[in-house]
Amino acid sequence: MEMRVYGEPYETAHGATIITVARVGGSRFGPRDVAAVPVGVFVVHGGEVTWRPAVDETRIALMAVSIGLASAVIAALAVLRRPPWPDLSRS
Repeated sequence: MEMRVYGEPYETAHGATIITVARVGGSRFGPRDVAAVPVGVFVVHGGEVTWRPAVDETRIALMAVSIGLASAVIAALAVLRRPPWPDLSRS
């Protein structure tokens, strides 16, 4: 079961009110292993509410490295299977 949890609102020195939002859910290891993941914040300033999502830059970087590694392996396998240079061993 997954739910959203809202943090205690606090006011900044510039007069904006910040409300944090996290996603809380149990894992497959039982109810004692509950994880909270930040989702973003609501910013209330001047009577206007904006949403700022939390970005996990580590996950984005890991995806980019994984995709680059996979494409390098696929390219290496393609070259080893059929090299791009002409076959000069035939007479």
